[in-house]
Amino acid sequence: MPKIGIVDYGAGNLFSLKCGLERGGAEAQITEVFSRKNSLDGVILPGVGNFGSAVRALESYRDEIVEAVKAGLPFLGICLGAQLIFERSEEDEGRGLAFLEGDVLKIPSSVKVPHMGWNNLEIVRNGDFLQGVEEGAWVYFVHSYYPRLEDETAVAATADYGVKFPAVVEKGNIFGTQFHPEKSGSVGLRILNNFIEVCRR
Repeated sequence: MPKIGIVDYGAGNLFSLKCGLERGGAEAQITEVFSRKNSLDGVILPGVGNFGSAVRALESYRDEIVEAVKAGLPFLGICLGAQLIFERSEEDEGRGLAFLEGDVLKIPSSVKVPHMGWNNLEIVRNGDFLQGVEEGAWVYFVHSYYPRLEDETAVAATADYGVKFPAVVEKGNIFGTQFHPEKSGSVGLRILNNFIEVCRR
């Protein structure tokens, strides 16, 4: 049974995420700190809220997370957590975890912001993370910003809301969803199960 840490820095839907992981056969541990001593098989960084506040909240154990992920620990960022995969955001100052090159931009004012509700995915490539997810699958979003990647080969799926944006990123052991899999019904559970399988290896 893989042990997956959910980092609690005051900005996430932790218990629905924990339940989803446990339904998939993982041991889910909510923790206010991150330590490589926890012997985790994977780590999830959820999040809602402000980019700069999240960066500051993570500061005390940022280096440990970065070192562990660079050493191969599977990492999943969800919503704000997915934006923290990148270097910077228009929302606020502060440097993200910078696992992938890119920045985070505000959704254009031509549509209602925040983007809140169901939207379908356009699958760009089916890697480990999207196994069993069909083209056009519907998932649940709540966000006002979206990532723009330097390396577009890391984009696994896109969505369209005033602009086409990366909804799923996957590169090596790094995964991110701009939507909330824990709120996305059977599709979201399938994606969480896929992450569990990555952590099981």
